[in-house]
Amino acid sequence: MAGAIIENMSTKKLCIVGGILLVFQIIAFLVGGLIAPGPTTAVSYMSVKCVDARKNHHKTKWLMPWGPNQCDKIRDIEEAIPREIEANDIVFSVHIPLPSMEMSPWFQFMLFILQLDIAFKLNNQIRENAEVSMDVSLAYRDDAFAEWTEMAHERVPRKLKCTFTSPKTPEHEGRYYECDVLPFMEIGSVAHKFYLLNIRLPVNEKKKINVGIGEIKDIRLVGIHQNGGFTKVWFAMKTFLTPSIFIIMVWYWRRITMMSRPPVLLEKVIFALGISMTFINIPVEWFSIGFDWTWMLLFGDIRQGIFYAMLLSFWIIFCGEHMMDQHERNHIAGYWKQVGPIAVGSFCLFIFDMCERGVQLTNPFYSIWTTDVGTELAMAFIIVAGICLCLYFLFLCFMVFQVFRNISGKQSSLPAMSKVRRLHYEGLIFRFKFLMLITLACAAMTVIFFIVSQVTEGHWKWGGVTVQVNSAFFTGIYGMWNLYVFALMFLYAPSHKSYGEDQSNGDMLDMSFPHSLTSLE
Repeated sequence: MAGAIIENMSTKKLCIVGGILLVFQIIAFLVGGLIAPGPTTAVSYMSVKCVDARKNHHKTKWLMPWGPNQCDKIRDIEEAIPREIEANDIVFSVHIPLPSMEMSPWFQFMLFILQLDIAFKLNNQIRENAEVSMDVSLAYRDDAFAEWTEMAHERVPRKLKCTFTSPKTPEHEGRYYECDVLPFMEIGSVAHKFYLLNIRLPVNEKKKINVGIGEIKDIRLVGIHQNGGFTKVWFAMKTFLTPSIFIIMVWYWRRITMMSRPPVLLEKVIFALGISMTFINIPVEWFSIGFDWTWMLLFGDIRQGIFYAMLLSFWIIFCGEHMMDQHERNHIAGYWKQVGPIAVGSFCLFIFDMCERGVQLTNPFYSIWTTDVGTELAMAFIIVAGICLCLYFLFLCFMVFQVFRNISGKQSSLPAMSKVRRLHYEGLIFRFKFLMLITLACAAMTVIFFIVSQVTEGHWKWGGVTVQVNSAFFTGIYGMWNLYVFALMFLYAPSHKSYGEDQSNGDMLDMSFPHSLTSLE
């Protein structure tokens, strides 16, 4: 009976394999840090106040802020009063991108947040729980002289959260409120070169629409999109890693099927982990360059969710298969208490994502956080998922503690063994501890690099070299988990070596070790 490769590999060979993987890990970080630009770019847009004096404000009229067909503009709201321009006739127009620039499919997505500049007026103050209602139209075109094509038209309500830090006296009229930024729009693809936003603030005193929201002076937007250079590096990594993981996965399963016994649970879980990693790696994003696939963000979230659910399940089963008695091992039903929180948490996050990005497929201005019911629903899903995650880690920590306690207790049996067998089991225990530490190191590196990417300015400068920290985080962590899965399938594939008749029954640890330290039976 052959054991796993990790059980037959010498310490020297194991160190060589670890060194090679470490080199690839460093390369993954360097690719993002030195070759790729920053992951995203933020662009500020100031709306232009256009005048639409037509009756009924027909939808097909698109008002351009600049260019040969630019609209009739006003500089500020005060200019509208002597010209007898009503609030319903003012359209805040934003052209995306800025003049002399074009959008590109390599940008992958567009995310916009909105900032309202609201002046304090004694006779027009912001009421408590005030809500601004915007009539927003979005259009696109691929030629600077072509007609605009409507992409979306929605009524967009947003709750105002503003404070006025100065005393509310006549002397302070004209000063601006401090308002929170508002989520505005998210599109999962950038398939066109030019976009145009026309934003209206219709006033209806009878229906209390846009009443008690203060005096809105300007509307500013901040657009965030993925950098084209980073997208190309990201696609290149996916294209390189896909065949690497797929080949090792096929090789791993082929070695398992060549054995005389059926696959055991841990082998199946490792194979499933390889499938989920391959599912993430497949660079279907290449098609988004030529097709308007707005669902790519949602699809990416689903792929990541499947992988992380499999990874968390693997850790539980990996520990359990090295701890449980023979009659409790090799059955997924034995792990329902530990795997159950993973399933519930994953389902909650999936429903939350469908309520957010799923709806945005038809309404790019939708946000679940803009209503009280939506906010409570979203928080409920997130809290339940957080509780499930905490329960999972409690189970995982307890099982890791149990495994190490079992190992420590069985080490007392080592002196009674022959020298050859003692050396073998000492090496096997060392390798199990080594793999557990590598797992903890990977998880710790993910958390550490995430924190560093959040607290730094996005790049470091060492002499004449600029290191993009955020890009290094994305490519490095992505490469790290690929290498982790690659190492699992390589080290835990069945070996061609045998240990002799005393292990021919398939139990790597016999009477001296009733709690097996390996997945093979």
